[in-house]
Amino acid sequence: MATKARVMYDFAAEPGNNELTVNEGEIITITNPDVGGGWLEGRNSKGERGLVPTDYVEILPSDGKDQFSCGNSVADQAFLDSLSASTAQANSSAASSNNQVDILAQIGCIESFSQSPPSSSSPSPSSSINKVSSGNDPWSAWNASKSGNWESSDGWGAKPEGTAAQRNTSNNWDTAFGHPQAYQGPATGDDDDWDEDWDEPKASSPYFKDSEAAEAGGAPRGGSRAGASSMKLPLNKFPGFAKPGMEQYLLAKQLAKPKEKIPIIVGDYGPMWVYPTSTFDCVVADPRKGSKMYGLKSYIEYQLTPTNTNRSVNHRYKHFDWLYERLLVKFGSAIPIPSLPDKQVTGRFEEEFIKMRMERLQAWMTRMCRHPVISESEVFQQFLNFRDEKEWKTGKRKAEKDELVGVMIFSTMEPEAPDLDLVEIEQKCDAVGKFTKAMDDGVKELLTVGQEHWKRCTGPLPKEYQKIGKALQSLATVFSSSGYQGETDLNDAITEAGKTYEEIASLVAEQPKKDLHFLMECNHEYKGFLGCFPDIIGAHKGAIEKVKESDKLVATSKITPQDKQNMVKRVGTMSYALQAEMNHFHSNRIYDYNSVIRLYLEQQVQFYETF
Repeated sequence: MATKARVMYDFAAEPGNNELTVNEGEIITITNPDVGGGWLEGRNSKGERGLVPTDYVEILPSDGKDQFSCGNSVADQAFLDSLSASTAQANSSAASSNNQVDILAQIGCIESFSQSPPSSSSPSPSSSINKVSSGNDPWSAWNASKSGNWESSDGWGAKPEGTAAQRNTSNNWDTAFGHPQAYQGPATGDDDDWDEDWDEPKASSPYFKDSEAAEAGGAPRGGSRAGASSMKLPLNKFPGFAKPGMEQYLLAKQLAKPKEKIPIIVGDYGPMWVYPTSTFDCVVADPRKGSKMYGLKSYIEYQLTPTNTNRSVNHRYKHFDWLYERLLVKFGSAIPIPSLPDKQVTGRFEEEFIKMRMERLQAWMTRMCRHPVISESEVFQQFLNFRDEKEWKTGKRKAEKDELVGVMIFSTMEPEAPDLDLVEIEQKCDAVGKFTKAMDDGVKELLTVGQEHWKRCTGPLPKEYQKIGKALQSLATVFSSSGYQGETDLNDAITEAGKTYEEIASLVAEQPKKDLHFLMECNHEYKGFLGCFPDIIGAHKGAIEKVKESDKLVATSKITPQDKQNMVKRVGTMSYALQAEMNHFHSNRIYDYNSVIRLYLEQQVQFYETF
């Protein structure tokens, strides 16, 4: 009997992409449950066939009835099928197999019930809008802890491995801006999986509070991963993020000597990363549409050209996504890694979306090229400089087997500075936490005000000017009907005044795209950066708390006095890394805001001079 599925969300097919338009509540027949890349092939009641996102449908029981309590999504059903098969093999008797199947059915019911479908007021994957003040604010957990009370139930403090994979918004505010020297600046899948298309359903989230604002002039953008949605990486797959966590670094008897060393020196502004003698950027351009699976699936490929080599390589979005995850897993405990623009299903091949995604990928690459540690890392260099498919896959496998990830990244850092005492370490950490939290509040406030101003400039304000203009022209028309010969000049003047007000309406509506847009983009990018700091600070606080407990551990002979000294020294290394990163952050912040505020004010002056 053919498998039936109920559509959970509306999906509009892309023209010419072999997709099937379906509506919420519609029943379709699944003709191919796993086309690849998160898609399945289905047939509707009209006999039309095409591709539908796997996560958009829910498998119905074999009797064809919709039983809410036991309906499973395609992904859940596949999991239960595989689990059922493995269970049957492990049990030789038929009775045992039947019992296992009954248990699995109950598990399916429990999972389906606990993961109830979204209510009518809940946003669907293609329409949820990210608000500035999100209920999933990454600072909420940070604020909930009282000063000095960073310990979890096991006494280790906030664990970075649980939330360090939060994605944050990184956006292009002006790709024309360069950057001077500082201080004068996807999962471990098989290769077959690597060929799958990862463009899966994701929430759309412009920096406006609602879609009306976006339509009024805001460019479409991907969902904020620091606010409305945070993507949790399967951290248990990566060494360094697995438990026991911070103690893996603090209590290691002997740290491995990695080939990649990250020096930290003391400069005019305190600890700082060592910047390369020459900097480079990477130009993202020439988006081209490609296809696979005999034309069933399409994708967009971008050309990347590092300015230091001028040799181009091609990458799809999923390759960027893979790089982001590798950087996050390797450096995320010490360095805030901004996220990519989000994935989406519908509208992927529209010109406006491709242009905006390319701009934001450009901004992300520029930001990565600016960082002295990220830009010089082996995985980043390999991403830009591979010469053929064999070299790419070899480098990919090597990066995925890297064991110096998570908290172990601190073992690669060598501060050329004296050891710090614990009091000074804690003070530095508190200072960073206080500043980043305050800046996060300030950025969100400016975003809120900017959203309101954008909506006003693109909505009611131009309409008011248009009304005034039309009213003046109507009055001039009435005056002209009097037949009095001496009022021609007056009527002409009133008419021109009315037309001027209509022109003013157009100017007011277009102005935010020339100045406010860049200010909003810059703030969104920094909102994403700041969303990384609670996890980073949490890791440092957890390490500090563990050192404070070390006296008890020494007294009970769980660790030696030498172990305690090593812990203090290693926490000091973490502190130097945090200070170096903050100095890099501040230098970029000063440059970026100086540039974008100057641009904003210059455009505002030109706007008012127009009148």
